[in-house]
Amino acid sequence: MKSKIAFILLYSWLALPCFAQLKVSDNKRYLVTQDGKPFFWLGDTAWELFHRLNREEADRYLKNRADKGFTVIQAVALAELDGLNTPNPYGEVPLENNDPTKPREAYFQHVDYVIDKAASMGLHIALLPTWGDKLFKSTWGKGPEIFTPSNAKAYGKYLGNRYKNRKNIIWIMGGDRNPRDNSQDVEVWRAMADGVAEGVGGHNQALMSYHPQPNSLEDAGSAKWFHNDAWLDFNMFQTGHCRENNVWDRVQVAYNKTPIKPVVDGETLYEDHPVCFNAKDLGTSSAYDIRKHAYLDLFAGAFGHTYGSHDIWQMYGPGRQAVNSPHFYWYDALDLPGAAQMTYVRRLMESRPILDRVPDQSLLTNAREAHDRIQATRGKDYLFVYTTQGKDFTVNMGKISGQNLKATWYNPKNGETKEGETVENKGQKKFTPPSNGYGQDWVLVLDDVSKNYPKP
Repeated sequence: MKSKIAFILLYSWLALPCFAQLKVSDNKRYLVTQDGKPFFWLGDTAWELFHRLNREEADRYLKNRADKGFTVIQAVALAELDGLNTPNPYGEVPLENNDPTKPREAYFQHVDYVIDKAASMGLHIALLPTWGDKLFKSTWGKGPEIFTPSNAKAYGKYLGNRYKNRKNIIWIMGGDRNPRDNSQDVEVWRAMADGVAEGVGGHNQALMSYHPQPNSLEDAGSAKWFHNDAWLDFNMFQTGHCRENNVWDRVQVAYNKTPIKPVVDGETLYEDHPVCFNAKDLGTSSAYDIRKHAYLDLFAGAFGHTYGSHDIWQMYGPGRQAVNSPHFYWYDALDLPGAAQMTYVRRLMESRPILDRVPDQSLLTNAREAHDRIQATRGKDYLFVYTTQGKDFTVNMGKISGQNLKATWYNPKNGETKEGETVENKGQKKFTPPSNGYGQDWVLVLDDVSKNYPKP
């Protein structure tokens, strides 16, 4: 049996597409491939992927996400839901006696399989070495707390060395925990990051970030503790699971920090999640809630966006522990409408040059309030304006190239377009979306006519 598993793993590795390590773009705002092509991060939070799914289930999940255009799967080696002591589907636990210096080969062979299967489908894995409760339980989390700076570095080095040839990996420290004040937590994460870097052959071989809990606006997610650390290649924050959380402000605080680093929202409101953990008063989140956060994040300056489903992050299924009352088994939640609509997010963002795109609220005369927010972004020869409730707005023209601009309305619900008028690129111009009201969000696309861009 062991020789058969080894053959399958070897064959799957040889059959992988050729991945090259991603890197930060020259302007420090985006991720790109080694030859400089923009990489759009469309992530999914599959935290329990390695822990709860068998290989057939993992294949099904990964194929669904690849088919929908997702590019990054965020998953955890030492998982949240009693990931140290509850075995994976093959009866394996990750560590011998919960010792980070003694990883168990059989457990990590399954992790190998999932990472390689993802690569074969063109997917990157944002790999968290551990969930944060293994370092700091806080008021929730099973733990136990097992990490110190020395064993964290050893464990990081083990993972880095094991996966140094898997170029579809992005490394994420943290795991839903903020370092405590006056503690060694920061040093543990730094040690783990250093260990990974040593294992892969240097910091330039390991693209890294840090996944925190929600923190204050001024703290800007991972930037609070690690912004000046050489290993932190891009900032990540978590906006949490409420509807109106001013995601644009949080993106902008991190976006404006120096030295410049790319920024992404690594965990926002999940689809089918109790809003603010209060389903009784606020209900559960809808596809509209989900796509609204995506467009507001991106137009505020994020280089990508991470979707999440409450049913999928925990891979909820028959006989499994449930967290905060999910409604669907994970496989029934794969095609929730919000997940399908992420396809249209990526399509729009990749339809125009990415690397010169910047957030620019000066395009608007009025951005409105949180519930009906209007957000704008532009490149050199195009601009996008997102209106969350289809409210009309006025654009200050002359911010992009072109004597005349072609207007197109893009529907975030289905990716359909409606042709608008051609307008002169000067003065101010009022635009009225095709419909308005709660859930009637639209994106205005204005293109320099001379560029002949296709419809998104």
